[in-house]
This record gives sequence, C-alpha cells and structure tokens, in this order.
Amino acid sequence: MSDETRTKTNEINSQDKMVNGSAWMTGGSILSRILGVLYIIPWMGNKDVATAANALYGIGYTPYALFLNIATAGVPSAIAKQVSYYNALGEYQVSRDIYKKGLQIMAITGVVSAVVMYVIAPFIASNSPVATVEDSTQVIRSLSWALLIIPCMSVTRGFIQGHHTMAPSAISQVIEQVGRVIFMLMAVYIIRIVMNGEVVDAVSASTFGAFVGALFSTLYLLFVIWRKKPEMDRNLAISKKNSTVSTNAILKSIIKTAIPFIIIGSGITLYQLIDQLIDQFTFDPMIRAVTNMTTKQIIDHYAIVAVNANKLIMVVISIAGSMAITSVPVISELLAKNKLKDMRDQLSNNIQLFFFIMFPAVIGMVVVSKPLYTVFYGYSAFGTSILQWSSYMSLFLGLFVLFGSTLQAIKQTKSALTSLFIGLVVKLITQFPLLYLFQTHGMLLSNILGFGVTIYLMLLALNKIAPLAIKPLAKQLSLIVLVTLAMSLIVFVVQLSMYQLFDHKNRLGALFNVGISATIGGFFYLYMTLKIRLADRLLGNRIEGLRRKLKIK
Repeated sequence: MSDETRTKTNEINSQDKMVNGSAWMTGGSILSRILGVLYIIPWMGNKDVATAANALYGIGYTPYALFLNIATAGVPSAIAKQVSYYNALGEYQVSRDIYKKGLQIMAITGVVSAVVMYVIAPFIASNSPVATVEDSTQVIRSLSWALLIIPCMSVTRGFIQGHHTMAPSAISQVIEQVGRVIFMLMAVYIIRIVMNGEVVDAVSASTFGAFVGALFSTLYLLFVIWRKKPEMDRNLAISKKNSTVSTNAILKSIIKTAIPFIIIGSGITLYQLIDQLIDQFTFDPMIRAVTNMTTKQIIDHYAIVAVNANKLIMVVISIAGSMAITSVPVISELLAKNKLKDMRDQLSNNIQLFFFIMFPAVIGMVVVSKPLYTVFYGYSAFGTSILQWSSYMSLFLGLFVLFGSTLQAIKQTKSALTSLFIGLVVKLITQFPLLYLFQTHGMLLSNILGFGVTIYLMLLALNKIAPLAIKPLAKQLSLIVLVTLAMSLIVFVVQLSMYQLFDHKNRLGALFNVGISATIGGFFYLYMTLKIRLADRLLGNRIEGLRRKLKIK
C-alpha cells in the first residue's frame, strides 16, 4: 500500500469514526433532550402554575449544573482522551488503571459536592429571584442527591467513549432520560392530582428524578462493560507494557488533563450564573424603573428567559456537545500518532459537519419559534422573541463547546482558558448597559458578544497549530448557508399558509404547524444537500444508498 493510499485510508477511518460517533451521540443526546423537555407536560393545564414550576426548576438546575461540573471536574472527557491515547499506543493496562483511578476520584468528588450543595442550598435560594426561599431550598436539595451517582456514571461513559464506542453512551443517555421522565410524570401526577399537593413538592419530586435516571443509566453502563469484558481482557493480554505509569502519575495526569475541562465545560453554566447573579442586582430594579411590572411578572420574565427558551435550545446545543465528545478521542489519537496533516483535515471536517447540522437546525428553530414556543408553553409574543434570540445564541454556544474541546484535545488548554477568560470579561462589561438598553433581551445579547469574542480567539489558536485551508472551507460553508437560507424561505412561506388554516395561539394548531413546516424544511435541506453532493463530502459514500432510495441523480 502506498503512502498516499495509506494516508487517504487513515483520513477516511478518522472521518468514519467522527461521523459514526457523532451520529450515535447526536441521536442519543437529541432524544434525551426532547425527553427532558417533557417536563412541561404535567404543567400544561395552568399557565401560571407552569411558569411558577419552571422558575423553581430553573433556580434549582442552574447551581446543580455548576456543582455537577465541579463534581465531575472534567474527568469523563479526560478519561476518554487518555484511554484513546494509550489504546492507540497498545497500552491497554494503563487505560484500565486510568479508569479505576478515575472511579475513585469521582466517588470522592461526588460525595463532597452533594454535601456542599445540600448545606449551602438556603444561601443559593436567598440570592435567587424567587417567591419564597424555603421552596427554592427544597428544590435545590432534591437535586443534590444525583451528585452522588452521576460522577461515577460519567467517568464510565468516558471510558467507553475512549474505545471509540459511542452507541452505549448514547443509549445510556436515553435510558437516563426515560427513567427520569417516567418517574417525574408519575410523581407529579400522584402529588398534584391524587394527593392535591403543593407545586413545590411536585417540582422537588420531579427534579429528584435526576437521581433515578442516573441510577438506571449506571446499571446499563455496567452491563455494557460486563459484556465487553472478554474483549477487553484479550486486549489486556496483548498490552505492550512499554509504559509503566505509577498510581500517583495516573492521578496527576487525570487532574492535569481534567482541570481545564471543568473550566471550559462549565463555561455555559458560568455564563448562566453570571446572568443570574447580575439579574439579582440589576434586572429587578431596572425593570421596575422603566415599566409597571409586578413581582410576579418579573419572575415570569425570568422563567421565560432562563428556563423555557433554554430548555428548547439545549436540544440544538446537544448536537455540538455530541460532536465535541466524539472529536476528543479521534483528535487525541491522531495527535498521539503525530499525524498532523490528518489532524488538520479532521478539524476542517469537524467544522463543516458542525455547520452542516447546526446551522439549519438553528435557523429552522428561529423560523418556527412562534408555533414551537406555543406548543410547549402557550402563545407569548415575548416568549417567541426570546426563543428567537436564544436560538441565535445557541450557534455561538455550540461553536464554543466544539472549539474548546478541540483545543484541549490538541493540548492547547492555555489558549482555551485565555479565550474563555477574555470572553467572560466582555460578557461582564456589556451585561449592565445591554440590560439597560434592551431590558431582558440584553442578557442574550451580552452572551452572544462574550461567546463571539471567545470563539474568534479560539479559532485563531486552532489555526496557529493546524492552519486550515480557508478557501475550501469557506466554499463548503457558503453552500451550507445558501441551502439553509433557501430552506428557511420555504418554511416561512409554509408558516404563512399554516396561519391561514390554524389559529396561531392554539396549541394543537401550533403542533401541526411545527410538524408540517419542519418536515417540509427538513426534506428540502436533505434533498438539496444530496443533489449538489454536499452531503457526500461530509458523510461519506454511505449516503449513496439514500440517494438511490430517493432517486436523486
């Protein structure tokens, strides 16, 4: 086999790993996010109750997300990166030792984080925009239990991902959400309908479902490892054992690799916390100064921005998260083998694949934002506007996740951290004036500016290490933008037609609107990308079968 053929084959193999992994992780992540949105179902009957429940839910989940990032400390991604690295070198014993040490670390950090979150719950609640501190404290504490089990579950996912096996991780995400949603629906039904209980008790029970879902997911992952044990034992028997790494060295290596992951991985949560903290001191008095809003209306606005729209855009952002998770072991393996050209090509492919999936998803969500918001939360012109701006923001959040993970995979954590820090400074500087000028929308605009600066700096850092072929990349991205704009125009026309048939304020009519618009828009985008061979470049020859089925030449 010639060097050129071997290089091409390696590139295809890397791209196949990326596409296959992304497909599994994206499918699992999107499905799990959609299941997560089902939280709104028990509250659909009463809009005021739904808004109050969402506000409590958001107040609990924002600090929980930060504690979860602290508890896992980026170890799952670090484990995936290091397992992939040592497996590529044939050092399977080292990979197993890394996993065992990671489990020990996660058990300790999980317990500590759970205890701390439980203890300081009253402090967090007292500094949040809520009606009562007691209710918020109860919800926050109900989430702390999940921290006992999720860290170990996450590190197990990382170990499996390090073997370039993404299907179990994706399936475990779905199992986690299915278990959580079933428990949540049953708990809310019993508390609210059967027992006629309080909203806070129902919310606390539903958020405790995070622990139940994690338990089911963990059991499944342990079953996967048990099933793969013979294969892993065979690999262990042929381990090269050229590298002798002590337990302390493994611990230091995990910590060294993990620390940047927590800062980058917590970036979105950190931005949300800054939003929340600044809102506590500026949002309430500023809104009161320029409007006649009541306390309840202010809390409603907070729920729409921080919870309602956020839950919907997280479905889209999960695509980027899935790609980032998949790309870390692939890029790490190429770096371990010193295949810099293949690594550069893979980076370019990752960016193109990101825009190929994310850009139409974001623009599509913007176009159907009115009926989409109506389906889940009831008609609201303000909610629709917030969802549109949040959708634009999700594109920046997605790029942030992808670029941050990629920089760490190529050992450029300093550049990633510097970019994040500068972006946070921009966010802090612009938050107050934008809140003053644009009220609630200013929160989203400051996020976009902060993430925009961070993304730009990260892209510069990536280009220094692996200079991208700008013209071919720009050509592919231009095609994606043109096809997406054509799709959005068609969906917009369909929307106008649907408004003539269905009341845009009616939930059922909005559901038909979203379903028909998304189907037509999705089919058009798929058809055009197949027709101009854009999909072939990113998804490989396997797409040829789909083209034949659709009779596209």
